[in-house]
Amino acid sequence: MELTLKKRMRIVLLYGIIVAFSNVIGVVLPIPSSLQSLSMQDYARLLERYQAYIPFIMIITFAIPTVLCLIYTLRSSGDKFYSRFINMPAAFSFLGTSGWVFFFILEAVILFLVKYNNGISITPILITSGLSALLMGLLSFTISYFSLETLHRKLFLPMFFPDGHLSRYKNISNPSLKFLFSIFYISAGIFPMLYILSAFYAEKLGSGTKPDTATLVTQIVLIVFGIILCVIFLDYFNAPLKKLYDGTEKIKEGDYSTRVKIVSTDSFGNLADSFNEMTAALDAKTRKILSIQNSIVTGMAVMVESRDNSTGGHIMRTSDCVKIFTHELKKSPEFSFLTDSFCEAVIKAAPMHDLGKIAVDDAILRKPGKFTDEEYEKMKKHSEEGARIVKNVLKEVEDAELKSIAINIAHFHHEKFDGSGYPDKLSGNAIPLEARIMALADVFDALVSRRCYKDSFSYDKAFDIIKDSLGTHFDPALGSVFIQCRPKLEELYNSYNA
Repeated sequence: MELTLKKRMRIVLLYGIIVAFSNVIGVVLPIPSSLQSLSMQDYARLLERYQAYIPFIMIITFAIPTVLCLIYTLRSSGDKFYSRFINMPAAFSFLGTSGWVFFFILEAVILFLVKYNNGISITPILITSGLSALLMGLLSFTISYFSLETLHRKLFLPMFFPDGHLSRYKNISNPSLKFLFSIFYISAGIFPMLYILSAFYAEKLGSGTKPDTATLVTQIVLIVFGIILCVIFLDYFNAPLKKLYDGTEKIKEGDYSTRVKIVSTDSFGNLADSFNEMTAALDAKTRKILSIQNSIVTGMAVMVESRDNSTGGHIMRTSDCVKIFTHELKKSPEFSFLTDSFCEAVIKAAPMHDLGKIAVDDAILRKPGKFTDEEYEKMKKHSEEGARIVKNVLKEVEDAELKSIAINIAHFHHEKFDGSGYPDKLSGNAIPLEARIMALADVFDALVSRRCYKDSFSYDKAFDIIKDSLGTHFDPALGSVFIQCRPKLEELYNSYNA
């Protein structure tokens, strides 16, 4: 349903009536019996002499909040229009209660203006009046806020925002549990104590006697005790809810391994247990989906490899080689900046580096000897084709880092550090880091493995070739770390040969 200005103004009128009714309840709140005291009798007689001031004060008290509410409602457009509508209960309650502030200020101003001609003491009057305004304002705010909030949440917000997602609007007031509980507790617990205290204090001052210290201390202790209980209850409710909120935020970011630690037998403990069971199920399903995804990708790579009679087992070997290499890189001071997510993505993407060969003719792919120049040019197209295929295969994958790395590896793993590679003749650091890592693993496997056009090279010869190619074919910094992997690589390939 569309929230037109006309519909909004009808709601504003309804809310304005509720706020006015709440203020009327504050007005009819009985004033402490100290009105019978001598000072307050003097004030009452003073008001009779200045009747003209009373309507002015009352009009200002109710008119200013009304004007402020209208300005708040009308001076907005676009998303701000909806934001202010969503915030209306809190805004109207605060603006409506502001009337009591104006009431006290105007009353104080009048008292100061006339006291010199009447000789009355205004201090007890101001204290009594201030406490009364505070109590009336608190009562009015509590009634209006929870009435409006209940109506807003149960009727109007679901009507105009059926899909929720109110957080998409800017500057939305999000009353915390701490705020709501404080208002509830103050209204139900501390408010009566303040009312009794103000009545007692005003009565004593008005009668010209000193307040009984023991009674005052008792009242204050009870109020402080109530505040302490309020803080304890706030922590009891707020702390577990914050943990649950933080947990849901992590789930929203994709961290399904998160767990909420709330150990208790109450509802929060039960809720935390249900939350943890839900996240465990999500984590297991996500891992299964990722496992299936990896199996499909690896299966595609093996299927492509099966067409090439010269590279049997190349996919598995290069993947294991990349795993050893990235593990060693993370231990190197020069590459300590590499994140776990980057290294894991490189390992996952390694099997996809030659997917583009699916587009190469069998006659070229299965040729036992050297390629002609024309055949070589056709073979080189597999890198660009591979990037296109990987992009399509991973189109629905949410992991943006994995997609980017996999595409770069397929596209640029045949580039050379000196710029003599293909397809784009990139050089140096212009070649993506993941492609430079893949190039070393790819070439090393080609050197130490038997192909239809050559025998396998010894480890000594393979590493000598890599050393000689640092700065031309390979990144020198990466190459030096790769050479340090020799013991583990030899162990890996010996296990394959066995």
